Amino acid sequence: MKRMHAVVTGGGSGIGAAVAKRLLADGARVTLMGRSLERLQAQQAVLGDVVIQACDVADEDSVTDAFAAVGDVDVLVNNAGQVETAPLARTSLELWQRLLNVNLTGTFLCSRAVLPGMVARGQGRIVNVASTAALKGYAYVAAYCAAKHGVLGLTRALAVEVAARGVTVNAVCPGYTETDIVAAAVENIVAKTGRTPEQARAELAKANPQGRLIQPEEVAAAVAWIVASSAINGQAIAVCGGETM
Repeated sequence: MKRMHAVVTGGGSGIGAAVAKRLLADGARVTLMGRSLERLQAQQAVLGDVVIQACDVADEDSVTDAFAAVGDVDVLVNNAGQVETAPLARTSLELWQRLLNVNLTGTFLCSRAVLPGMVARGQGRIVNVASTAALKGYAYVAAYCAAKHGVLGLTRALAVEVAARGVTVNAVCPGYTETDIVAAAVENIVAKTGRTPEQARAELAKANPQGRLIQPEEVAAAVAWIVASSAINGQAIAVCGGETM
């Protein structure tokens, strides 16, 4: 039987790398996409049997070329994302547009690239890695929250559109997760408040009623469950220890 082909964007580290590892273990053929070939190559050295493909998800031509190069896609995990902090009054249009481009437009472009093939074959899974910022507001990240709320809206609309065609579209919404993004948030808190890195990490962990950061492997487990579930469609699965309910 042909192995399922999964593409994971933002696959060079963190949640993307964990998802790739889990899908490999589940028997899928995996392609990692990302802007940095160096990071993709480093992850390929760790994971072994994966294909890597450079792709800037915010650039239409780059997405078109990347997906043309990798062939049919059975599972798309839209994981590429970016966050920057700023009060709204100091959020430049350039910052606003950049976060929308990477987090929201990238999800749209990659989904659009794989959708015709999935519909033609009568099967497919699109899993969008959103955030608890798709479900609630956080201060000083208005652009990121707006983009991730948009991802959830896109998820729900597309899920209805393709529900009768064998394709499901869902979102996972991690809380603060042990990734480079959280490491950068810790550095930012330390720089602005004078707290120690341990205090900064504890501050982020407090958002989770379990009092801890989520691990990338826990998000990957949720993605794998969605991939295996034909009746789960249009959902936002929060992976956050109860921060949102």
